[in-house]
Amino acid sequence: MKPFENIQEQDKEKQLDSQEVIIIVEDLEKSFASNHVLNGFNMKLFKGENLVIMGKSGSGKSVMIKCLIGLMKPDRGVINIMGKDIVHLDQSSLDELRADIGFLFQGSALYDSMTVRENLEFPLRRHRERFGKNIEVDHMVLEALESVGLAHTVDLMPGELSGGMQRRVALARTLIMKPKIIFYDEPTSGLDPITSKEIIVLMKKIQQQYKTSALIITHDVDCARVISDRMILLVDGINYAEGTYQELIKVDDPKVKAFFK
Repeated sequence: MKPFENIQEQDKEKQLDSQEVIIIVEDLEKSFASNHVLNGFNMKLFKGENLVIMGKSGSGKSVMIKCLIGLMKPDRGVINIMGKDIVHLDQSSLDELRADIGFLFQGSALYDSMTVRENLEFPLRRHRERFGKNIEVDHMVLEALESVGLAHTVDLMPGELSGGMQRRVALARTLIMKPKIIFYDEPTSGLDPITSKEIIVLMKKIQQQYKTSALIITHDVDCARVISDRMILLVDGINYAEGTYQELIKVDDPKVKAFFK
C-alpha cells in the first residue's frame, strides 16, 4: 500500500465521493526505454475543484498532462475525462473533447504576429460550429478580456504587454471557449511575486465565476497553498500523498516534508 495515499478524513472523503467526478486516472504507466516516469499514477478530479499536482523536475508532471490531453499514449492505465475514454478515442472525438478543455501554457504561447483580438479570435475560428452561425465574435472577445481586466489591450500586440499581462491574455483566450476544465501548467512561473499573486487571485475568480474545474501543475508552494482545494504530491511516478495543504504540511514523512521546506 502506498504511504499517505489519501490522508483526508473519512467524512471529507465521503463528501468528495458524493460529488461528480469529471476526470479519473487509474494505474497510469509511461516509460521511455529504461526510464520509468509514471509507475501506476492514480487521480480523481471533482467538478468545481481546484486540484494541484506538485512534483520535482523530471517527476512526470508534463508526461502526465500530455497523456491526459491525448498528445502521448500511456503504456498502461485508464484515463476517463467527462465519461470519455481518452486512450481509445479517435482523432475527431478527441478534438471535440479538447474544445471543452482549456489549457494555459507555461509561456503563455500567444502568437506574436497577431494582435490580442486576433489571438482570442483564433480558437473561435477553429471551432465556429461550437457556437453557431450567429456568433458575436467582438462581444465574446471583449467579454473574455474584461474577465481578466484587460479589455483596453484588445488592439495591442503581445510584445507590448508585460509578462503578467500576456499570461492574463492567454487565460482570456482559454476562457473564450467556455471550457469545463482548465489545465494550468506552472501558471506563476517566471513572474514576480506581486504579479504571481494577481494571477492566483484571478484563477480563484475564474473558478467562482465560470464554475470551472482545474488541474494545476506547479512547484510554487505559495500558489498551491492559496489556490488548491486538494493536492497530490507526485513522487516516484505515483500519487505518493494526497490531501489539503493544511493536512499535508503536518505529515511527518521526509518525501512529503521536502515539498514544504
